[in-house]
Amino acid sequence: MRTIDKEKIVGKSGHVVVLKGGASVEREISLLSGDAVFQGLKRLGVRASVLDASDELITQLKELSPDLVFIMLHGQGGEDGIVQGLLESMKLKYTGSRVLASALAMDKVKAKLIWQQLGLSTADFTLLNSDTNWEKVIAEFGEVIVKPVNGGSSLGMLIVSDAESLQRQYEVASTFDSAVMVEKCIVGNEYSVGVIDDHVLPTVQLRTKRDFFDFDAKYIDEDTETICPPELTDVKQRELNTLVKAAFNSLGCRGLARVDVMQDSNEKFYLLEVNTVPGMTSHSFVPLAAEKSGIDFDQLLLRILHAELALG
Repeated sequence: MRTIDKEKIVGKSGHVVVLKGGASVEREISLLSGDAVFQGLKRLGVRASVLDASDELITQLKELSPDLVFIMLHGQGGEDGIVQGLLESMKLKYTGSRVLASALAMDKVKAKLIWQQLGLSTADFTLLNSDTNWEKVIAEFGEVIVKPVNGGSSLGMLIVSDAESLQRQYEVASTFDSAVMVEKCIVGNEYSVGVIDDHVLPTVQLRTKRDFFDFDAKYIDEDTETICPPELTDVKQRELNTLVKAAFNSLGCRGLARVDVMQDSNEKFYLLEVNTVPGMTSHSFVPLAAEKSGIDFDQLLLRILHAELALG
């Protein structure tokens, strides 16, 4: 990665407001991410404030008058283009992807349709509703994973292989989002890859004793394995990096994002989703990957700021 000038970046950043919390189901993770970023900015010498997003957000932002808003809101309302649109209307600079890219990445179906159109590998899927023929879905796809279309942290997700379980999990997933999908279950290795602008960070391979990398595996389990560098040949690593960068670019992402990918038993990769506001907690994959490439947490924050100052 290119060399960056810390003093110049800190000086140009001005007053940075870290936006955290909000009202989504991922609020608790967002609070942790926001606190970690705020403390890191203070260590760097950046003039920073932290703000728990509420119904009074516009008033709060006007009072703080930031030069840059560092978005650490996960999930709906913070990662889906809504707060990005608000900040655009207030003519405030902010980190990360813009309105359209944020909305597309948050909507797993829209993202997958774009990838299919571009010939990027992603698992077969279909939308569910209360009138779905559950038996027909299982007959067509076999084992599937049920997902809220707009959501993160693996909340509301479950692997099922029979019609009764599919219908039951659809009802559970519907409590997280009005739109619910199923995706053909890919059995194999899971990878998480951070991208910051044109640079692909080291791949993190995920290993859990659970059926898949769910919320508990991500944030609670102590025996979850994160393998970095991953168990990939140089050829497969290059193939994965190319796919990840293509997914990032296809949605128009900018700044920092994280791309999640599965690999089946035939070593074929499948795109799962792009997270435009990846977690920055002690359990998060992007800081871990950055550290493996010699970039500590505070340096990662500097690069996020640099990306915005260079692009904005």
